[in-house]
Amino acid sequence: MKLDEKAVAFLEKNQSAAMTTLRKDGSPHTVRVGLALVDGKLWSSGTNGRVRTRHLRRDPRCSLFVFDALYAYLVMDTTVKILEGPQAIDDSVRMFRLMQGREAGPLQWFGGELPEEEFKQTLAAEGRLIYEFDVIRSSGMF
Repeated sequence: MKLDEKAVAFLEKNQSAAMTTLRKDGSPHTVRVGLALVDGKLWSSGTNGRVRTRHLRRDPRCSLFVFDALYAYLVMDTTVKILEGPQAIDDSVRMFRLMQGREAGPLQWFGGELPEEEFKQTLAAEGRLIYEFDVIRSSGMF
């Protein structure tokens, strides 16, 4: 499903979201995440060891609740493709540059700044990957 222009504009301005995956017993597991639109694709960052990654490897269904500082929101039911390996590190740099509004130079990471090569090494050591969301349906007030 393609998102309409209004939903895309909302996502470009709002990167804070709650991501809900499903446990083995079908109960929801929700965490806060950041999102970015990269070349028209909706992405978020994760690691191999995260609980949500384990859930998504078993069941790729996921819901996202994207919100602004006031009352506007967008809800999306999705399926997730996990992008991993060396390309995911380079793609993560692109995603974080968009999220941070930095076309070049060091990137912010946990309260500090890292040169790009050190940033890539850190992402690789953490087992970083990308969640790519395919939107099935969406709704909201924005």
